[in-house]
Amino acid sequence: MMKYTINALLLLIAFSVVTAFPSCKEKRGELKRIWYDGSYNRDFKDLNDVHLAEAQRLGIEPVSSREEAEKASKKMEEIETNDYYEVEELKHSIPYLIPQAADLLEDIGKNFQDSLYNLNAPKYKILVTSVTRTVDDVKRLKRRNFNSSVNSAHQYGTTFDVSWARYTKIDEKDTLNIDKDRLKMVLASVLRDLHRQNRCFIKHERKQGCFHITVRDAN
Repeated sequence: MMKYTINALLLLIAFSVVTAFPSCKEKRGELKRIWYDGSYNRDFKDLNDVHLAEAQRLGIEPVSSREEAEKASKKMEEIETNDYYEVEELKHSIPYLIPQAADLLEDIGKNFQDSLYNLNAPKYKILVTSVTRTVDDVKRLKRRNFNSSVNSAHQYGTTFDVSWARYTKIDEKDTLNIDKDRLKMVLASVLRDLHRQNRCFIKHERKQGCFHITVRDAN
């Protein structure tokens, strides 16, 4: 009798351990269809004057140089590569945003990964390609690119660019890969939702390969 009692006790303990600590490797379901039922150019067509007006209303005063930017950075938050987005090496901007814009950027990254999870897709990070520019940065860019605007919303700490052509895969061991066109569809769906919530203005930049995004005051 004692032997059966001990065996039953051992089985109970084993069952409790399995239930308390389920397998960490959760099996992913079949990849769902990824599609964007809209038009990038029609859905994201907010022009520079719209971005600029909101940037001037919400943001900091433009700073002329990197030295002055050190003082202005105290009014902003530094953005760094994290679990939700990657900041590439910035050559013509500095990694600072006003708090509302920093929150928006993180929400975009989180929502993007949540959408991928719901589609049974691997996780990727979005890539931030440009953030806040000084007046000097804008002038240098203007010399290189005649299409760039001197009156750039990037000068106010409210505006950033997210690539729609490049992404960072989180788990390189995952053998399932999603191509950039379908990742762009997922990102566009996320941005369209935030745009409809009046969280941001967005311009689809075809030549630059990015979404140009300015935070809004939804109130």
